[in-house]
Amino acid sequence: MRTIKAVRKTTESLMGIILDFTPLAPNYREKICTPIPFLNHMIEHIAYRAGFNIKTTTELTDFTLVHVIAEDLGMALGKAVKEYVDTTDGAYGYGDAVGMIDEARASVAMSFESRAYVDIDYHGNEIPHETEGMLSEDLETFLEGFAQGAMCTLHVDLYKGRNGHHIWEAIYRAFGSALHDVVAVSEERMGKTSGVAGKIEWTIENK
Repeated sequence: MRTIKAVRKTTESLMGIILDFTPLAPNYREKICTPIPFLNHMIEHIAYRAGFNIKTTTELTDFTLVHVIAEDLGMALGKAVKEYVDTTDGAYGYGDAVGMIDEARASVAMSFESRAYVDIDYHGNEIPHETEGMLSEDLETFLEGFAQGAMCTLHVDLYKGRNGHHIWEAIYRAFGSALHDVVAVSEERMGKTSGVAGKIEWTIENK
């Protein structure tokens, strides 16, 4: 029963995420309020499948730039989840899941081992240029921003899908379900990290 807040501030924007690990509230959708309706819908899927509340804060200086919102908010979400994994003894820190709706099916796998890497493979399926007023490249950018903020390895695979709305719902549903496993806590995981390399430590000298 805790909350984690991550805010990314630049000269262009201020993007904030609050993760509330109390049970998903009946009004959880009201906490997700970016200027982009379809991005709100995707984050709703993440919260619902992951099983915790996500509150967003978005402030922009001059322009409502969809790319900036998607990327920076994704980074803030990743940073908040990384903080949870790093400070929660027994958190799994890895997970994979399948998401589907009607004809669309996708899988997402992620592992928090301080290695930022993203692989998105549509397996030959045609991805629409735009869905519900949002470019597909910006829906990708949110996921890429998450991996950067989380310093995690993220794999996204779309196995099939024809309808653009369904394609992205399947992907983001799988993302939320994988995240549910990432934040799960077990006594058998106490004292362990998500990778066999253990806690990463750097020594840097700059003379």
